[in-house]
Amino acid sequence: MIEFKLPSLGADMDEGKLLEWKIHPGDTVKRGDIVAIVDTAKAAVDVESWVDGTVQQLLIDIGDKVPVGTPIALLRAPGEAADSAAPPAKSAERRRISPAARKRAGELGVDLVSLSGSGPEGAITLQDVEAKAAATTAPAADRGAEMRRAIAAAMSRSKREIPHYYLADTIPLRAALAWLERRNAELPVTERLLPAVLLLKAVALATRRYPEINGHWLDGTFRAAPAAHLGVAISLRQGGLIAPALHNVAAKPLAVLMRELADLVQRARAGSLRSSEMADPTLTVTNLGEQGSESVFGVIYPPQVALVGFGKVMERPWVEQGQCVAMPSVTTSLSGDHRASDGHRGALFLAEIRQLLQQPDAL
Repeated sequence: MIEFKLPSLGADMDEGKLLEWKIHPGDTVKRGDIVAIVDTAKAAVDVESWVDGTVQQLLIDIGDKVPVGTPIALLRAPGEAADSAAPPAKSAERRRISPAARKRAGELGVDLVSLSGSGPEGAITLQDVEAKAAATTAPAADRGAEMRRAIAAAMSRSKREIPHYYLADTIPLRAALAWLERRNAELPVTERLLPAVLLLKAVALATRRYPEINGHWLDGTFRAAPAAHLGVAISLRQGGLIAPALHNVAAKPLAVLMRELADLVQRARAGSLRSSEMADPTLTVTNLGEQGSESVFGVIYPPQVALVGFGKVMERPWVEQGQCVAMPSVTTSLSGDHRASDGHRGALFLAEIRQLLQQPDAL
């Protein structure tokens, strides 16, 4: 029997609240299938199964809030017989449900399978349904305050535990922006590339030469990641930030990254992310965009060991062949973890990003 536990979806997550089950007892699930929707301090997240199996029992109810690592379901491994000694699974079909409760559950989107009943012999009542529906909906103000507390706790932990160092470099972008303009002139409006994808691709490629920037500090040691899963800092409309992962950035064409980035931003702001996108980032990138400031020096998101920041692209005075010219450029920063790298290697990493952006056709 496999205990399916509530996964950690980031350093700022200590607990989660079950919003919806996507599985029922007897269902067969495959690795990557969505099994539940869990509310964290930042977003409602689709929790993916990390194993193949058959659902034996659901262990928590909709609306329950449990700590990370709590078993929330039991799964039988492939080929494993049903455990007759295991407690019977909850089933809406075998339980008493009042007609009014069933109707109201349909209106409110409440899953009856894993709902506890307070009526005679565990019957589900109208009051049970409405209580669960109310428990799954937090006022926007409360959610915003909860998110700020979660961010503050994670960043406070980061500053306590991680010996940060900070570097910055101003990178000329004339070649990159000119290439982007020519490329976009050949594309439909819906397929045009943003400068952000060039920056992300350059960061990911640079980690191949400087792998100590890309990975996690776990159990007192650095573990380099096999691929660059870049956490993209996204500002949410209700306030706060979230940094879900774009997977395997170095290996993907720019057009694919543009589509995936647009999709990720849209789903993040709609509150529809997957658990792998929240748990997988190996290096976070924050890009302030046109409305931002000249530079940003971020706080590392543990257990990651670095954060790359891009300020807004702007024209600066630049000496070129003895002449002062206006140069579109961006201030690029690195917040590094001294346990995994040092300032010398960090500076070489920023220099590699600079060099890659001078050859945009190679991206």
